[in-house]
Amino acid sequence: MKRRKFINNIALGAVGTFGFPTIVPAHVLGGKDAPSNKINIGQIGCGRIARTHDLPSTWRYEKARIMAVCDLDRNRTVDTKKLVEEYYTKKTGQSNYIDVKMYDDYREMLLNKDIDAVMISTPDFWHAQPAMEAALAGKDIYLQKPTSLTIKEGRQLAELIKKTGRILQVGTQQRSSSQFRRAAELVRNGRIGKLHTVKVGLPGDPGGPVVQAMPVPKGFNYDMWLGSTPYIPYTELSVHPQVGYDRPGWLRMEQFGAGMITGWGQHHYDSAAWGMDTELTGPISVEAVAEFPKSGVWNVHGDFMAKAEYANGITMYTSGGFPNGIRYEGTEGWIFVSRGDYSATPSDPTSKVRAKAIDASNPAILESVIGEKEIHLYHSDEQHGNWLDCIESRKEPISPIEIGHRACTVCLITHVAMKIPRKLNWDAKKEQFINDAEANRYLSRTQRAPYGTDRIKF
Repeated sequence: MKRRKFINNIALGAVGTFGFPTIVPAHVLGGKDAPSNKINIGQIGCGRIARTHDLPSTWRYEKARIMAVCDLDRNRTVDTKKLVEEYYTKKTGQSNYIDVKMYDDYREMLLNKDIDAVMISTPDFWHAQPAMEAALAGKDIYLQKPTSLTIKEGRQLAELIKKTGRILQVGTQQRSSSQFRRAAELVRNGRIGKLHTVKVGLPGDPGGPVVQAMPVPKGFNYDMWLGSTPYIPYTELSVHPQVGYDRPGWLRMEQFGAGMITGWGQHHYDSAAWGMDTELTGPISVEAVAEFPKSGVWNVHGDFMAKAEYANGITMYTSGGFPNGIRYEGTEGWIFVSRGDYSATPSDPTSKVRAKAIDASNPAILESVIGEKEIHLYHSDEQHGNWLDCIESRKEPISPIEIGHRACTVCLITHVAMKIPRKLNWDAKKEQFINDAEANRYLSRTQRAPYGTDRIKF
């Protein structure tokens, strides 16, 4: 489908102030019990995260209805259609409650005006483009992190969402976990004194074996899967398993992402910024050292140490040598927050010890009551539920795109620092390195036609 034809088709609805569709969502039409009184959702990307996280976290809400699925691997599309239909059959007792539509190309899904919103659970390098095109099609969006592959396309996405007024929720779901909000509120309200240091624990990834090119599996659109990245021969270890939904190999390839610095990094940097009060800005400098595999198919970073300095006097360190989580250190104590467990030995992921989801240098810190006139942060009980509520209310979700883009930016400039062995000065307002042409070359990538955000005009 040619892009011009696509843009013309999605613009058939009413045109708003900025020349973008202001399509009335299907769920606001009809009476309370009408089939259209649901938020009709299409799932883009039917891999591990979609099946274990995004779909189960969304279909449990009565207001949501998963009505379409799309993947470039036909086997996964068929598999996920079955998964969704079996869930609704069990939930409703009706075997014909829904016939989930299947799409091989998400752009065709976006032309379906019965679909109000989409969840994008694709590989990292396929986040920004479908999110932008979904916004142009008048859809609201749940976007898995990281928000973009480069800072340039992240900024493009943030500007487009701002202009179209779509509701975009970034999948940094730690914001909807009570312990992360509680930690950030305590820090912001001075319970550990003046915050001066933040330590973020993030693991690295191992290298992989040398592999040989393989035939592309039947029913898999490999060329489109590569998207805007360069063409390379197909291997299963560089894409995803053909049987099952184990962790895919593309996560460990720099062509498709940056490794754990973006994989876990956007979660923790987003949460850390909440406590640091730096959500809408960024560091003034970054520097890092990292190990990278010297051979094999997987080439993202392994062990590393990074340092970022902020204008408010806070220094943030990141390393796999720290427990997986965030430790805020102030002049009067510390708070550590995590999801509740972490690797005791970063080099041995099978070695686990249980950690408290939130801990402090003094138990009294955690018992402190936040006063009525103190800082109270956005409260959400669950990320997907908050997204659905905001689709209805049109209020800003707990993880909006601008904040998501800023957190992703910290990940991406840290990755640049891993490549350049010196201190890099960063201008968060201009979103570029200061007087450093070498580092600024990493802010964007050449995009392989006909894919990429550079070809989207708005």
